[in-house]
Amino acid sequence: MQWVTMAAMLLSGLGMGIVFDGYRVVSNELKFPKWWLPVLDVVYWMAAALIVFRVLYASNNGEVRAYVFIGLAIGVILYYLLFSKIVIIIVKWVISAVRALINFVLKCLNILIVKPLLLLYKLVLVILGFGSALTIFLLKIVIQLVRPFWKLLIWMVRPVLRPMGRWLSPYITKWHVIEKLNKLGLFFAQLWSKWLRR
Repeated sequence: MQWVTMAAMLLSGLGMGIVFDGYRVVSNELKFPKWWLPVLDVVYWMAAALIVFRVLYASNNGEVRAYVFIGLAIGVILYYLLFSKIVIIIVKWVISAVRALINFVLKCLNILIVKPLLLLYKLVLVILGFGSALTIFLLKIVIQLVRPFWKLLIWMVRPVLRPMGRWLSPYITKWHVIEKLNKLGLFFAQLWSKWLRR
């Protein structure tokens, strides 16, 4: 059991070294704020202590002996002598690969989604602008075509409206409405004549 425990502690020491190097490289590459580092250090050591105790409990029911610390120390020393540089290179390569993958995905999204949406938006704006210009142009043509008929209608109805206005004016003036109707009629006539002149 002692040799099994010592081997488990040696592997735990190796694992602690791998995680520490990985955490250190990631924090340097991603440029974490400096005030985060003490917090992350505390989190790392708490997690490492819990995991080592769990391994120790599984191997010898949690008995703390001198060979436990010897196994941990040998594992950490072996890691830093043999595997530290390799792990740092692998972690850096993984980070660069993840960055390249993220850049590739973002470029694909830009080419396949963002640019077509922008092109569609510009096309819709052009179509709406052309449609509004065509509508205004056709409306002006229709107004110019209707203008002679409107003048003819006013000329035909004017003899009928004059006697009717004279007959209704005494009754309408009693309620002081005739002035308001005259002003309203003048306003619409001026507005209509200005609109037809364009």
